[in-house]
Amino acid sequence: MPLLTALALSIGILGGIATWLFVGPLAVLGLQIWAAFIAWAAYYHSGGKEASLKTNIPAHIWGAILGWIALYGITLLAGSLGVPLAAGISVAITVIVLVLGANVPALAQIPSSVYGYASVAAYGLLAGKMATLTSGSIIDNPLINIVASMIVGALFGWLSERIAGALTAKPAGTAA
Repeated sequence: MPLLTALALSIGILGGIATWLFVGPLAVLGLQIWAAFIAWAAYYHSGGKEASLKTNIPAHIWGAILGWIALYGITLLAGSLGVPLAAGISVAITVIVLVLGANVPALAQIPSSVYGYASVAAYGLLAGKMATLTSGSIIDNPLINIVASMIVGALFGWLSERIAGALTAKPAGTAA
């Protein structure tokens, strides 16, 4: 089977299964399918294979932590500085740290760090989670939720690549 066909099948079918899991049996966890798909895409964008897991998952977590710190900084500074200035300062500082983190080989995937950062910010702001930043709940804490969602997404990326590889493998002894 051609690689693109194998990838279409494995990603499409697993995408359907992941969506069903996230909005069905695992909905109680509140995981975000969109964040999982971002991590899944980052897996392929970074070249796939186990090497992508080793660089993307730490980068997603790094970015998510810094996105959470930015949100928390906004909540701390907004009362005295106002939201626009608090947000600007919080984002400036955390993004500088995010990019400097790329000096560490495990955090060198700057785009993947940005995906984690943006996903935490999106969930925190758009889902109204600013008041629950320090919650221990996977549903309410944007950091915990997005990190879990992105790890699952990266693992689905790895699995879809493995399945596509199996579908394109030639049986032993056949001509190429």
